Amino acid sequence: MTEEKKENLEQEVQETPVQEEINAAEAVKEETPAAEEVVEEAPVAEATEVETEKPAAKKEAPKAKKEAAKAEEEFDWASLESGTETYSEKERGDLENLYNNTLNTVSEKEVLEGKVISLNKREVVVDIGYKSDGIVSLNEFRYNPELKVGDTVDVYIESLEDKKGQMILSHKKARATRSWERVNESLENDEIIKGYIKCRTKGGMIVDVFGIEAFLPGSQIDVKPIRDYDVYVGKTMEFKVVKINHEYRNVVVSHKALIEAELEQQKKEIIAKLEKGQVLEGVVKNVTSYGVFMDLGGVDGLIHITDLSWGRISHPSEIVELDQKLNVVILDFDDDKKRIALGLKQLTPHPWDNLDEKLKVGDKVKGKVVVIADYGAFVEIAPGVEGLIHVSEMSWSQHLRSAQDFLSVGDEVEASILTLDREERKMSLGIKQLKEDPWSNIDTEYGVGSKHTAKVRNFTNFGVFVEITEGVDGLIHISDLSWTKKIKHPSEFTAIGEDIEVVVLDIDKENRRLSLGHKQLEENPWDVFETIFTTDSIHEGTVVELMDKGAVIALPYGVEGFATPRHLVKEDGTSVKQDEKLDFKVIEFNKSAKRIIVSHSRIYEDVKRAEEGEQRKAQKSTTKRAMKSVSDNIEKTTLGDISELAALKKEMEKSEKKDK
Repeated sequence: MTEEKKENLEQEVQETPVQEEINAAEAVKEETPAAEEVVEEAPVAEATEVETEKPAAKKEAPKAKKEAAKAEEEFDWASLESGTETYSEKERGDLENLYNNTLNTVSEKEVLEGKVISLNKREVVVDIGYKSDGIVSLNEFRYNPELKVGDTVDVYIESLEDKKGQMILSHKKARATRSWERVNESLENDEIIKGYIKCRTKGGMIVDVFGIEAFLPGSQIDVKPIRDYDVYVGKTMEFKVVKINHEYRNVVVSHKALIEAELEQQKKEIIAKLEKGQVLEGVVKNVTSYGVFMDLGGVDGLIHITDLSWGRISHPSEIVELDQKLNVVILDFDDDKKRIALGLKQLTPHPWDNLDEKLKVGDKVKGKVVVIADYGAFVEIAPGVEGLIHVSEMSWSQHLRSAQDFLSVGDEVEASILTLDREERKMSLGIKQLKEDPWSNIDTEYGVGSKHTAKVRNFTNFGVFVEITEGVDGLIHISDLSWTKKIKHPSEFTAIGEDIEVVVLDIDKENRRLSLGHKQLEENPWDVFETIFTTDSIHEGTVVELMDKGAVIALPYGVEGFATPRHLVKEDGTSVKQDEKLDFKVIEFNKSAKRIIVSHSRIYEDVKRAEEGEQRKAQKSTTKRAMKSVSDNIEKTTLGDISELAALKKEMEKSEKKDK
């Protein structure tokens, strides 16, 4: 028999029922290991060698040998060699249909369920009931690290047969196809699902859930505040779907919801046992500027910053740190026990109870400024024991100032105890008491007539308040600033913060006030001015200020005069102007009131009046001479002459009346 015929024969044998009978016979042989080795590894002729190696199969081998021989005798080798068809077309068709019914009918782009039959580090082999198994990349199952053989998974048929004849499947696409259905079912059924945290984003994490990128808010990761989000990247965790936005296809998941459900029962048990004054152990959950949040085992409580320490602290981080375990006492809680006030300092005795019993009013103490305000400074003389230094007790000065002008936070100071109330736990201190009161010897240090340099502290409309030294203040009245200038406001003469020379005019020890003067440092110039600015004396002046009531005129030697409007009219009838220089005549000088009244108009008016007087005098003299001549000649005149003279006399009398 040729090689080609032998191959055709073997192929036909595989397709015939006879071969199936032979296989059945071999299956009988396989019931024991010895028979299996005999059938697979050796011909019938070599069975004796197998029997010698494996005695256990000696009894079974003859029986199997007989059955194989019988099957071989029943097989029609002649028809096989001649190519005669054993089955009819109908029988063969029935057999093909029977075989096809054992396989699933699948097509590409379809989603089916498959069973994992094996997996390795790169691929997962899935059986979907087709004539061949499919391959899925293991990366598509990274959200489910617990995947094992036998699990049922959804797959998407990408290709029934690639170049190598292998069916290609995709689990990722199958998840995406069914993802929205699964997500909605999870939300409706309150189902717990698994998701793979892909990366971190603003405010939370991106989670792969059924192939959909869902958002996990930072507040929904855990019941505790999360400080490092990166440690969750790459992890697979359980979640609950809490919100779906179908319009924007957004999904929000929560891991915290799973934890809260477990903690809720613990929380109820703890709350039921809460009592004021009870001491519990807790863990620092969060630290804020105003206090510390403690986790008491599912129940949160707050330690206010004032209840952390008997002493003052600027921030709770000075006392506690995150995740620290502490014993705390319950101070108070609301009716629902949802807001619990805790205390830490209450577990230690109050510092005032340990204060030295010998300490009394008048003693000197040292401390550190811990708080400062406008009205005073708080000084800590021992941890948790503070005293107040009011701003009025910082200096003997009477000027209103802020405590910041004297002290700063952190300053080490020495003070005297002014009041001490142990029951109320209050103490007032003073630092000015450590210095001598300057008013105790005011008469000797700052007697009347003594001259000093003072500093301008404040202005009023009536004068200037100055400080000669700390605690010694005085007032310079506005009239005592200058002998010559008329000052409307002290700011015209000096400025706050400047030094000014003063002389003590009077002392009011009871009210701790001094009456001071500045102009008294010089002699009164009005004694000299009285001889210079005499009445009717004429001086050059400048108009420095025009007003409705008149004008202020600057005269020589720094003196100012005043002129009324009618005395400001010039000879041509016009009025004087601002900054115009003219001659002015003194018409009034008042030394006690320090007032000089001047006039410009009076100068030319007096000249004109003098000229008119001279004319009148000359005219009177002429008239007298004429009258005398007439009297002398009256006797010599006739009646007609007398009448002429009478007419002349009347005429002269009229002329005199006009002059007057």
